[in-house]
Amino acid sequence: MLVAHDSLIIGLCASVRLAYNPRVAKLIEVHPTDPQPHRVGKIVERIRDGALIAYPTDSSYAFGCRIGDKKAIDRIHRIRKTDKKHNFTLVCADLSEISVYARVDNWAYRLIKSLTPGPYTFILPATRQLPKMLQNPKRRTIGIRVPDHALVRAMLAELGEPIMSSTLLLPGDELPLTDPMDIEERIGHEIEVVVECGPTGLEPTSILDLSGGTVEVLRAGRGDISQFT
Repeated sequence: MLVAHDSLIIGLCASVRLAYNPRVAKLIEVHPTDPQPHRVGKIVERIRDGALIAYPTDSSYAFGCRIGDKKAIDRIHRIRKTDKKHNFTLVCADLSEISVYARVDNWAYRLIKSLTPGPYTFILPATRQLPKMLQNPKRRTIGIRVPDHALVRAMLAELGEPIMSSTLLLPGDELPLTDPMDIEERIGHEIEVVVECGPTGLEPTSILDLSGGTVEVLRAGRGDISQFT
């Protein structure tokens, strides 16, 4: 039979358990210039299994998941509080992958080639191969990106397909998150993996809309846009 003292202890323990928010996201540390293959393999395995990850790029941290993973995409919408008009980005290994998912005119191809790899996102008309959930619902466009980052290149080579991505910019914040510990603290209960790979930039990519036949700067970011202004 419990006495008053025992009941108090049990009550306090229960309160502690309720207040404690266990870390859900797994932190994976990777070398910034020479990513360890076995750790890259672990990250990619989680992506294939449906994980939503936070990973560094040559601009800032980003959300990443597998192409067409509706549950992960819905979670990004929920975390970032974006609507269906939000432009997602396909992070590609090189230019050879772009034509599978986007229609690229010759002038646009030359421009993209001159700026990649680098911190730019290009808005292009989507092809029929791209799932509609990833396209802008009105314009039928998609963002395309080829980062200059050793870890991202290794992840893409291991995965064998582009990564579905979105800047890790949370509601109310002016800049993307850049510290793995901050990411883990703020959204670790909503994602599966946080990748730590040294410092990243504070600015997101520069966004260039090429879908209308000319260059329109939608966002000035880390990529130099002086030639377009």
